[in-house]
Amino acid sequence: MFVQIIEGRVTDRDALRRRFDLWATELRPAAEGFLGSTGGITADGRAIVMARFASAEAAAANSARPEQGAWWADTEVCFDGSPTFAESTDVDLFLKGGDDSAAFVQVMKVPDADRVRTAELDELLETEMTTIRPEVMGGLRAWTGPNRYVEAVYFTSEAAARAGEAKELPHKLQEAFAEVGAMMESAEYLDLTDPWIRS
Repeated sequence: MFVQIIEGRVTDRDALRRRFDLWATELRPAAEGFLGSTGGITADGRAIVMARFASAEAAAANSARPEQGAWWADTEVCFDGSPTFAESTDVDLFLKGGDDSAAFVQVMKVPDADRVRTAELDELLETEMTTIRPEVMGGLRAWTGPNRYVEAVYFTSEAAARAGEAKELPHKLQEAFAEVGAMMESAEYLDLTDPWIRS
C-alpha cells in the first residue's frame, strides 16, 4: 500500500470539500489503484487528507493524468499557502484498518516513536480493544520516517471516543496504555468531527 498525506491550512472550508467531492465523482472512476481516502478539516482550519493507493506506481500514474493536474490547480487555491506532502509505503493496519461508517477520526502525528515497542503494544492491545474500547473501529499508520508516523484512528462517534478515553481500564492494560501515552506526549492531534471517508 502507498499512502500520500496532504496537509495545510485552508482559506475556504466549503470550497475544499466541494473539490474533493468533485474528485470522487469525476476523477476517481479512472484512478486505477485508488484504494480510498480519509480527510477533513479541524476546528482551527487545518485540513489533512490521507489517500491510499495499491502502489507508488499507481499513485504516480494518477498524478500524471492531465485531469488530475487541472483538478489540483483549482484545489490548491483553497489552501492558505502551499500545503505539505508526505508519502509512505510503510503502512500498518490496526484491527480492520479504516471504516467508511466512522463518524469521528482522530489523526495523530507522532515525531519520535519506539517502533519495536509500538508493534509490541499494538499486538497486545489489538486482542483486547474490541472488548474494552468497542467504539474504536480501526486504524491506519503511515511511517514517514524511521521513528515518525501519521496515524488515523476511526471511531463510531466523538462522544463514544471521549467516553472511552475516560474509562477505567483493566489493571492488566493500565501499564500498556500508560506506556502508549508516554510515547504520545509529543504528538500533534487533529480531530476530524466531519470526516471525509471513501474507499
